[in-house]
Amino acid sequence: MAHAHGNATAPAILRNSALDGEAVRQARIDLAACFRMAARLGMHEGICNHFSLVVPTGPGGRDDLFLVNPYGWAFSEVTASRLLICDFEGNVIAGDGVPEATAFFIHARVHKNVPRAKACFHTHMPNATALAMLEGPPLLWAGQSALKFYGRTVVDEDYNGLALDTAEGDRIAASIGDADIVFMRNHGVMVCGRNAAEAWDDLYYLERAAEAQRLALSTGRPLKPVPPAMAAKTYAQMQEGDRESARLFLDSAKRILAKEEPDFAD
Repeated sequence: MAHAHGNATAPAILRNSALDGEAVRQARIDLAACFRMAARLGMHEGICNHFSLVVPTGPGGRDDLFLVNPYGWAFSEVTASRLLICDFEGNVIAGDGVPEATAFFIHARVHKNVPRAKACFHTHMPNATALAMLEGPPLLWAGQSALKFYGRTVVDEDYNGLALDTAEGDRIAASIGDADIVFMRNHGVMVCGRNAAEAWDDLYYLERAAEAQRLALSTGRPLKPVPPAMAAKTYAQMQEGDRESARLFLDSAKRILAKEEPDFAD
């Protein structure tokens, strides 16, 4: 199901000392931690899914480049140093390998066309993907975890097969609008965030909310939605501490991995 971008023969390891700064190193570690935790929780699919993160600005950083996983490696194998740095034209600026084709055509175009999307996580995680396969709105605002996403979702209704060209990447990017969460009909989901921590936090809770909704529906009893005014109030309450909670959640993940899978930071 996955396709290598461009020439399937991976280039030799490319080094770019201008991208060896501490901010870039930390971004690599943060993103690698997200891959490892997603693998632990079954939020991946073979070698087909992909996370990306715009290289931070400042010393050793450039916001016209992004980190992404290399083609052919499972999430559980990703390390900080194994991540590629690519430009928006598909060139590998640093790293060993090439990106998966749809990873490039989706992520490069989203980062280029939606500048606020510094992190872009795309998965076929089972529960959220199941909701994307159903008629009607995916999340039904009946559980507290779902309210984290109240007013933040969009459904891309136009499934066009694999994203193997810039036109499809541009179309997906245009579908995002002001949303942070995209349910890609008949496909999967994409989470856009300001940084790796916030994207990971949203990805995790989105799958948990989808799982709870699926379990509730499996009883055959009707859901009891939260009234819109209360849903909006609860969402506002959650937003007050959401950024700090996301940061702490990723810090927790990195501590767990440092003990149990320390090679993630290599």
